[in-house]
Amino acid sequence: MRKSTVVWLTLTVGAICAAAASKRAEPPTPVRLSGSAIAALQKVDPERIRAHVRFLSHDLLEGRGTGQRGGDIAAEYIATQFSLSGLTPAGDNGTYMQKVPMVGVTTASETTLSLVPSKGEAKELKFLTDYVGYNENQQAISDIDADIVFVGYGIEAPEYNWDDYKGVDVKGKVLLMLVNEPPSDDPKFFNGRALTYYGRWTYKFEEAARKGAVGAMLVHKTEMASYPWEVVRNSNSGEKAYLKLDGATKLTMASWIHFDVARDLAAGAGMDLNKMIADAGSRDFRPVALPVKLRAHIVSKVRPFESNNVIAMLPGSDAKLKSEAVIYTAHYDHLGIRPDMQGDNIYNGANDNATGCGILLELARTFSLATVKPRRSILFASVTAEEQGLLGSEYLGKHPPVPAGKITLDLNFDDIPPLGSPEEVQVSGAERTTFYPKVQALAEEFRLKIRPDSRPEAGHYYRSDHFSLARVGIPSFSINEGVKYKGHDAAWGVQQADEYTAKHYHQPSDEYHADMDFTGDAAMARFGFALGWEAATQPKLIGWEKGDEFEAARLRSGGGE
Repeated sequence: MRKSTVVWLTLTVGAICAAAASKRAEPPTPVRLSGSAIAALQKVDPERIRAHVRFLSHDLLEGRGTGQRGGDIAAEYIATQFSLSGLTPAGDNGTYMQKVPMVGVTTASETTLSLVPSKGEAKELKFLTDYVGYNENQQAISDIDADIVFVGYGIEAPEYNWDDYKGVDVKGKVLLMLVNEPPSDDPKFFNGRALTYYGRWTYKFEEAARKGAVGAMLVHKTEMASYPWEVVRNSNSGEKAYLKLDGATKLTMASWIHFDVARDLAAGAGMDLNKMIADAGSRDFRPVALPVKLRAHIVSKVRPFESNNVIAMLPGSDAKLKSEAVIYTAHYDHLGIRPDMQGDNIYNGANDNATGCGILLELARTFSLATVKPRRSILFASVTAEEQGLLGSEYLGKHPPVPAGKITLDLNFDDIPPLGSPEEVQVSGAERTTFYPKVQALAEEFRLKIRPDSRPEAGHYYRSDHFSLARVGIPSFSINEGVKYKGHDAAWGVQQADEYTAKHYHQPSDEYHADMDFTGDAAMARFGFALGWEAATQPKLIGWEKGDEFEAARLRSGGGE
C-alpha cells in the first residue's frame, strides 16, 4: 500500500471552509489528515448539493412519501448517484436497496372516538381537529370501551427514582399522559432541561404497551412538545407507516389529543388540567382513574408494502480495518401528498431532508475521489420512514451491512438550512462519545464554534436517525449549523429558525427556492468529511463515555474496548 502524504490540517481547511471567522489569539489545535483527504475535501461543491435538493424537492416527487411513488423515485435517484460515484452496493443481494417490510395504516373516516363520562353527555372527537391516532396493531377493525387513567408523564425511570405507574395495573385501560418530562434544572434529574428518551412520545407509547394498556392519549401542549398542533396534525393526517409486526405488544390506539380537549376531559371529570399537570411534577404522583371512558370504533385501511433504505460502501484500504466502518446517514422521505387539502398539498421537504440527502450524496462523491482511501470502510445510508418514527434507521440498526460492533461512528445530516456561511456548528451528543476531543479539534480547524443545543428541552437527540443507531450501541450524532452566520448576528439566526419552525416545518411551504445559499451545507459536508475520515483512521473503535445510557448496548454489540 502506498503511504499517503500527511500534512497538518490548519489554515488550509480554514481557507476552503466557507465558515470563515476572525483571527484568534491562539492557533487551533492541529489535526492530521492525509493529502489525499484534503484534496478530496476541497472538491465539495455547494452547487452539486443545490442540484440534488432541487430535484429531490420537486413537485414531480410528490413529497417523497414513504411507500409512495415519489419516495421510490427518490430512492432510485440516490442509488443512481451512488453508482455514478463508483460505490459498492451494500443492500440486499448485491443491490443498493435494503428492503424494509412495512405496513401502512390509514385511519378511515368511519372511525369514531368518544369521551363518555359516568354522568353527562358523551363528547365525540373530530379527527385532526381534536385528535390524531392510529391502530399500531395494524388491524382493519378494532373496538375500545375502556376506562381512562391519568398517568402523569407515563414514565418509569428507576435511575432517576421516578415511577408514574406505582405498580397500578393499567392492563386494558386507556392512558392519558403528558408529553415531555418532569421539569427540572438539576442535571442529575432527567438531565435537567435536556430531554431524555423518557420524554419522547415513542417511549411513552412503548411503555404503555408494555404495561398492557389498550390505548394512550398524549396531551399536546406547544410549549412542552416544542412544536404546534399543526405539526402533529400534518405529520399524522394520512397513511402512517409501521415496521411489520414482529410479535411485540402494540397499542390499539396510539393518539395525541389537543390541549383544549384534554382540558374539557378533565373538567368533565371534575378536575382541573393545570392542577393535574402540576401534581404530575411530583415523585409522589400516583395514577388517577378518571370517571370517563374512551369508546372507539377504529376502522383502518391496512396496506402491506416494502420501502427501501439505500446503502453504498467505499471499501477501506487497510486489510484488517476494512471490515470496520464509519457510516453516514440522512433520511430521504418526507410527508408526501395530503389529498384532502385545498391548494398546494405537496409536502416537498426541501430543508427536511433534501438538504441532508444532498450532503450525503456529495460526501459519497468526494470520498470516491480520494486517491488513497481511508483505512476503514465508509458506508452511506439514505434511510426511509424517518418521518414515520425513525423506522428505516431502526431497521438499519437491527440489520446493518456491517455488524454494529464494528461500526465505529455514525454521522447524521438532517434539515441543514441553506442560509449562508455558518460560524457555528451543533454536534449535540458528540460529547457523549470518546471521539469528542477530535470533534473539538476539527471544529477549531474549521473556525467553527461549537454551539450547545439552544433548546435541549426539545430532545433533538432522540428525534433523528442517529438515535436508532445509538440504540444498538453505535456512537452517533448529527451535524448541523448553529445560529451565527457570517454577516449576521445570532439573533438573526434564531429568527430564521423560529420562522421556519412556525411557518414551514412539516408544511407544504418547505420548498426549494433559487435564492437559497448552500455555502453552509457545503461547509457542513466538509466538516463531516473530516470527522468521518479521522474516525476511519483511529487506531481503536470509538466508544461511549463511561456511564452513558448507550454504553451497555455498545458492550453487548462487541464494540467495547
